[in-house]
Amino acid sequence: MDDDVDARHTPAEVDATFRTLRRVAVGYFVVFLLGVAAFPVLSLTLDWWSQARLVGGMSPGFLVAAFGLYLFFAVLGIAVSRLTSAVEHRMLDDTRDEGFPVTLEPPGEVP
Repeated sequence: MDDDVDARHTPAEVDATFRTLRRVAVGYFVVFLLGVAAFPVLSLTLDWWSQARLVGGMSPGFLVAAFGLYLFFAVLGIAVSRLTSAVEHRMLDDTRDEGFPVTLEPPGEVP
């Protein structure tokens, strides 16, 4: 272990952060599953999904498979990373680099 680390967190803080991040991960995993499962469900239930022709003779299902899913994965990944970083920052980074609490300003010259 590095003894020069300034930030010390209680086991309760770390556990609460872990539980919150796990909840976020499970929620986004459900969104991921619904997004991926929607593709075959639409293919089985809607005839126009695979038979209609749009841009360049491509079906809506092909366009979603070729472009839409990649966009969905990118947006979902960015959303997950930003939310988990924000949650971790809010729950564990309650001090500044100087070691002073966020609510207190570091001591300095009084005007």
